[in-house]
Amino acid sequence: MNKKHLLIIIAIAIIFIVVLGDLKFKSIDLRDPVKSLTSLMDNTQSISQEFDTVIGANNQFAFDLYSEYKEEKGNIFFSPYSISTALIMTYEGAMGKTAEEIQAVLRIPKDDKIRRLESAKIYNQINKNNDDYKLSTANALWAQKDYVFLKEYINNIEKYYGGKTINLNFITETETSRLIINDWIEDRTNDKIKDLIPMGALDSRTRLVLTNAIYFKGTWVLQFDKKDTKDESFKTDLGQTIKVPMMKLIGDNAKFNYAEVDKTQILELPYEGEDLSMLLVLPKEDNFKRLERLISAEKLFDWRGALKKQRVDVYIPKFKFETKYFMAETLKEMGISDAFVFGSANFSRMDGTRNLYISDVIHQAFVEVNEEGTEAAAATAVIMTWGSVGGEKAITPVFRADHPFIFVIQQKETGNILFIGRVSNPNK
Repeated sequence: MNKKHLLIIIAIAIIFIVVLGDLKFKSIDLRDPVKSLTSLMDNTQSISQEFDTVIGANNQFAFDLYSEYKEEKGNIFFSPYSISTALIMTYEGAMGKTAEEIQAVLRIPKDDKIRRLESAKIYNQINKNNDDYKLSTANALWAQKDYVFLKEYINNIEKYYGGKTINLNFITETETSRLIINDWIEDRTNDKIKDLIPMGALDSRTRLVLTNAIYFKGTWVLQFDKKDTKDESFKTDLGQTIKVPMMKLIGDNAKFNYAEVDKTQILELPYEGEDLSMLLVLPKEDNFKRLERLISAEKLFDWRGALKKQRVDVYIPKFKFETKYFMAETLKEMGISDAFVFGSANFSRMDGTRNLYISDVIHQAFVEVNEEGTEAAAATAVIMTWGSVGGEKAITPVFRADHPFIFVIQQKETGNILFIGRVSNPNK
């Protein structure tokens, strides 16, 4: 991507590849998902402030998953919203212990009405039109054209998650089907996520692929001046000192929500439209391991409450990187185990059988931050296979991100975490 473009595009495609046994024949043609979800808006308005239970679950999952990756070296970046949305849609087709494990890991409401209406409301909030930034999410079900899934499952995914169903032929046109799905993902992520589904991931046993994509592109309310960007030192997670392009924003207009708590600096950079923002969390004493032990969804909530608008001298590096995670083993460690074992997995609410199990979950993401804004993209694939058998302002604070830090892209009003990442080395 041209570094002259500044923005964060976070595009996420989540793919569930379902492979089943007995073939039955039925074509599926559903209504436009956006229209059907828009019709739910009035209903979701009545869910009071308890609506944030799905958001709270998403934010908890964000840090639970972050904890699984934090011991790895290097940068981290993923969309908890994309991953959890894909897994929630999978949960809609699960029963018994399989459902219990997914629910426990995701922390989502067990009550169908609350979970579905809240999910629909979040979907509509993300997809609302706004001239100041681009933010959208989309779901789709890619179904074997002659296989019958339970109408209730198909209809629930369409009605509450916007998952329109498209028929493909995985049996005799496997590669063509793979390319069609990958093209859809690229289109929904502004071409940031390419070839999410690799060759060999689909075969003649595939019966369903479920995808989710989320995209964001926004500019800072206060943009950095490119002429002020200079190469400066940055200490990586490996203790190496490298040169990175450091952006600078100082002066009387440089007023941001800011707080210093728990030996940590928290800075909020809003995007145009003021609906979304980036939170940057930086340890004051370069003790990043302590920060990673400390931070949680609850801590972040408390820190957001401590933010106050004030003058801050801001120095943050430009960065751009990609990540890819094969998540099956990670999710097993988190507690989703039966779903990956044929014979134990129970996805009978999808098709009325117990022939499905998850063989892998893949997540891919891209992010770029520069003087103008942020651009990021991500994609997740879940492959299912058929088995047989605060202080005084006396001194202007300086927020100098010259060592590893955590960043979050959130919806400001609700605190819903759309993306989360760690910058260990801005040059990678």
